[in-house]
Amino acid sequence: MSQTEEANWIEPYKGLKFQDRVMTVEAQEQQRLLRVCGIDPSLFGDTMDPAGFISLAIQEGVRNKVHANATINMVQRLVLHRPMTLGEKLTVSGQILDVEEVTRGRVATSEVWFSGEDGRRALTAGRKSLRPDASKVGLRGAGERPAPVIAEVAVLKTVASFTLTPECVKGYSGPHNPIHFDPEVAKRNGYRAPIMGGTQCVRFLTAEIWRRFTPRTLDLDIYFRRPLFWDDTFSVMVDERNGEWKAICLAKDGKVATESRINSITV
Repeated sequence: MSQTEEANWIEPYKGLKFQDRVMTVEAQEQQRLLRVCGIDPSLFGDTMDPAGFISLAIQEGVRNKVHANATINMVQRLVLHRPMTLGEKLTVSGQILDVEEVTRGRVATSEVWFSGEDGRRALTAGRKSLRPDASKVGLRGAGERPAPVIAEVAVLKTVASFTLTPECVKGYSGPHNPIHFDPEVAKRNGYRAPIMGGTQCVRFLTAEIWRRFTPRTLDLDIYFRRPLFWDDTFSVMVDERNGEWKAICLAKDGKVATESRINSITV
């Protein structure tokens, strides 16, 4: 379905359910996306990187005629219930839980889950996203803002650093959301340049979590505080206490861009 076929789109509404379908994540595609980010695919071996399910959940909305044009990820819940093997058959289900009118447009809350052949959930992805109104560019306000997870960047430990390029951001985003690859669309929505997508941001978080722990289960609350533009340099930083990671973030110029509370990890 093309993002330009707007006559077929529907506005999200509370209670909208997505049609179930069976899908797989192939090793070649995961490896391609990780390499685009400059991340070694061998970190995940033959298992799926849970970060990839953020975009898969968004695409599921698109398949059910809920467009993703210029939408902005605000809050993401990501719960890995068990490891998933690349190529494994999964049934994807989902629904819109709520839609709220805010100063800048509308905020939609959704949940998409992926189940194995035994019918049990393997991963749950919950999302709160802003659907901006282009006529309200410059206005502030997108609903209640969650409290910061990380209070002081200066006390964190840096575990990696990256510099983005337009080729990296465009190569990852694909054709689904022009705010990640079209400078004019980005400017119309109040950004100086295209921004890195939420899924790509989280790839850098999960890569470092897997480098350190290789979890069997994982529960993250992820918050997108500031945009990272397609030419930015940023660091991956962790709040480590007594050998345990309490939080992880992407930071630029001493400020948090994307941060995650680590609710639980089992190895």
